[in-house]
Amino acid sequence: MQLLFTTVFAAVVLLGSAHDLHDDQIPLGYVRFPMESTYRSRNGEVTADAIFSGITTFAKLPWVQCLTRESTIPFDIAFIGAPFDTGTSYRPGARFGPAGIRAGSRRLTLYGGYNVPLEVNPFNAGLSIVDCGDIPVTPYDNKFAIQQIEDGHKELLHREAYSPLGNDSVTGEKLFPISIDGKNHPRIITLGGDHTIVLPLLRSIYSAYGPISVIHFDSHLDTWKPSVFGGAPSAQAAINHGTYFYWASQEGLISNGTSIHGAIRTTLSGPEDYENDDDAGFKRIEAREIDTIGTDGIIKKIRETVGDGPVYLSIDIDSIDPAFAPATGTPETGGWSTRELRTILRGLDGLHIVSADIVEVAPAYDTNAELTTMAAADVLFEVLSVMAKTPLGKVMV
Repeated sequence: MQLLFTTVFAAVVLLGSAHDLHDDQIPLGYVRFPMESTYRSRNGEVTADAIFSGITTFAKLPWVQCLTRESTIPFDIAFIGAPFDTGTSYRPGARFGPAGIRAGSRRLTLYGGYNVPLEVNPFNAGLSIVDCGDIPVTPYDNKFAIQQIEDGHKELLHREAYSPLGNDSVTGEKLFPISIDGKNHPRIITLGGDHTIVLPLLRSIYSAYGPISVIHFDSHLDTWKPSVFGGAPSAQAAINHGTYFYWASQEGLISNGTSIHGAIRTTLSGPEDYENDDDAGFKRIEAREIDTIGTDGIIKKIRETVGDGPVYLSIDIDSIDPAFAPATGTPETGGWSTRELRTILRGLDGLHIVSADIVEVAPAYDTNAELTTMAAADVLFEVLSVMAKTPLGKVMV
């Protein structure tokens, strides 16, 4: 035992002496930050990382437990899941949408995250952007689940944004919040879930912005009267993914006349469905109009309708043709391509999009190539880029 101790001690002394002789030499194979990527551009930005490893958050964003133990951490934009799908009329499965969209988003920062057409990298634009995980949603009680979604969204929305508004980039004058309560709210991007979740989300948005202009991309109107869509056998059954805008209109949550649908191509119970849609406060862009007025014409109609006030953006993945996004609850052929929808979203640059969602992604119907979840993630990349470029402020006159 004594011999072993003496040998080890001598070895330590020799190693220490060798180290003293070469204090300026880094040991062979030494890595200071073993978990940090070694693939970096000339300016130090990560250009290739192990995006397929680790906990899957949206675009590898930091995971913050915003609704529980880390509720004091501020942010500017938060992704939150709403895994609810018991308001569907055809194929269920959108409760797995948040997880699927996150998986489809993993490669968004593979090459750095710079959005070439919009000339911005939303991930390094100076904003605090986080993934808050999912709102806890019960699958057993729709009424309670809808309240959980509203409460969770409102809890995040009514925090103070991490970054101050600053000054207008053109005039240099101080910006003031566009909310009705005068508070600089963060923005929430919700991962659905079926489209029923938009009713509680709009209730939350109303608490900060009042009646809101809505841009709605969908193959369906979703303003059907409950007696038409579902038959309304009970008060709770009357609230579903085809009637939520009807109820939002009845509750005064939508800015009548400054809201618009895009990509509509559904069959109807009759022409009166359009009359009901008019009463709900929406204008319409049929999917087939892209063949006559193109993406530029569609962008023009949207911008003329919503103006420059606060806007809520709701995107049903079925606005994209099922050839490009098959994994959805109620697919309709004849839709827009992923490229066309992304082009239209980039055309919203400069609008005050206060919050957004993407819904009806049901990964069980996707291909092994994750076509739908990647499309959903890329669509949100455009939305995030537009948000990063335009603060939610205005110059007082």
